Amino acid sequence: MHYEGFIIRPPSEANSILLQVTVGCSHNKCTFCGTYKNERFKIKSDDVIMEDIAFAAKHCKNQDRLFICDGDALIVPHKRLLNILKEIETQLPWVHRVGIYANAKGIKMKTDEELRELRAHGLQIAYMGLETGDDVTLKNVRKGVSAQTMIDMGQKIRASGIKLSITVLLGLAGRKRSSVHAEATGKVLTAIDPEYVGALSLMLVPGTPLYDDYEAGRFELLDATEMLSELRTMFAHTELSNGLFHANHASNYLPIRAKLPEEKEKTLQLIDSALQGNVSLKPEFLRAL
Repeated sequence: MHYEGFIIRPPSEANSILLQVTVGCSHNKCTFCGTYKNERFKIKSDDVIMEDIAFAAKHCKNQDRLFICDGDALIVPHKRLLNILKEIETQLPWVHRVGIYANAKGIKMKTDEELRELRAHGLQIAYMGLETGDDVTLKNVRKGVSAQTMIDMGQKIRASGIKLSITVLLGLAGRKRSSVHAEATGKVLTAIDPEYVGALSLMLVPGTPLYDDYEAGRFELLDATEMLSELRTMFAHTELSNGLFHANHASNYLPIRAKLPEEKEKTLQLIDSALQGNVSLKPEFLRAL
């Protein structure tokens, strides 16, 4: 496989075939992210992509999922992305699920019909980084999109039949807007009603603008108890019709996995018990990105 730069994938795609179609992120301005800071965004050539699919056809017969990398590969022009999916269908018929990272811009560039066509040819799940539902925090971290746009694009991709997994980031608003960020994010998640929500806890990355703000005293990082309190507020304001809310990423202090709506009260009780000191939290040295 022809990999370039730093490859990332969602935790749930750990055992998937990783097909790199783009390098980097087309936005690459978020103040908290250092993943692609030294990479210029590009779409790889069709020849290289097809070579990698052919390689997977020979050597990846025990993997029945495939994830299209990198940061926001849905932004690839529709005809090219559709041809890639069709080639996967042809050469890897045992693959039953294809996933992809998607941002609001990439979703907006696709028509409803195009999204349905991608779904018909195997694209079953998209991962979108919401991070926060608070417009002030979205602006501060240079996400380049409003909460309402996130809602619109999330609802758009869900309407196509593509499942949606949304990532949110605890602690992103700092101390002053913690409760606002938590409540607003829960409300945006409720409006989108995705199949999956993944909550991560902010870990500052040296070399990023947000880390510089922290070092200069312009940003206050939440401690473990404050992160947990923020998680409780966010979770309490999230209503999903049939979704999975999990905060079991390595960055989190308290692993939770809750099916909503049926496990909401039980999970709130668990968080409350942890806040009261009756449940042990993950020690700092075991946390990781």
